[in-house]
Amino acid sequence: MGKISVLLVDDHTLFRESLRSLLRDFESIEVVGEAGDGVEAVTKTMQLKPDVVLMDVAMPNVDGLEATRQIKRQNPSAKILILTMYDTEQYIFEMIRAGASGYILKRAPSSELVSAIQTVSRGDAFLYPCVAKKVLNGFLEQLKVGVDKEDHTRLTDRERQILCLIAEGKANREIADLLGISIRTVKTHRLNLMEKLKVHDRAQLVRYAIREGLIVP
Repeated sequence: MGKISVLLVDDHTLFRESLRSLLRDFESIEVVGEAGDGVEAVTKTMQLKPDVVLMDVAMPNVDGLEATRQIKRQNPSAKILILTMYDTEQYIFEMIRAGASGYILKRAPSSELVSAIQTVSRGDAFLYPCVAKKVLNGFLEQLKVGVDKEDHTRLTDRERQILCLIAEGKANREIADLLGISIRTVKTHRLNLMEKLKVHDRAQLVRYAIREGLIVP
């Protein structure tokens, strides 16, 4: 079996050098190229056609999320493993939705990184334990509150409008001014939203809106 070819994508040169040096110790892996931003990542992925693209999230010009989307549009079979310091739900779910095959944190031990690369190269999915826990918790929360595709179709046009504004971070006063209604009416709609969607706070409303594609983070 041949070596697994890997493209390193990170905007920190020293980190890429350290990563290349680390992976050199594993005979099953070969680093075939490097990219310092999302634009270069897309170009080099198309040129080099690596088995795995090891992708950072926060980068200049084009970030890892958009680079992943572009790569998957051009080559749906590309295997992208996210390597980042960020473990927030927003990044995790958006990267998975964009088409990433795996998600691992930079604090992971080298053996775990190699295992992730091998797993993704085979066409399987890999989630670092704490990331997998967040994904599972999100799924369980969805089951618990009974959120499904029918929920937001049961909302009125006004309720959907207010839900989007809440998710965008607008305060009650801002929403009232934008829609030409009273703050009291906004609060009433907000309570109705929480009751219909069976959620208990603003954060859950925001997560719901993102998950259903009503807003883009």
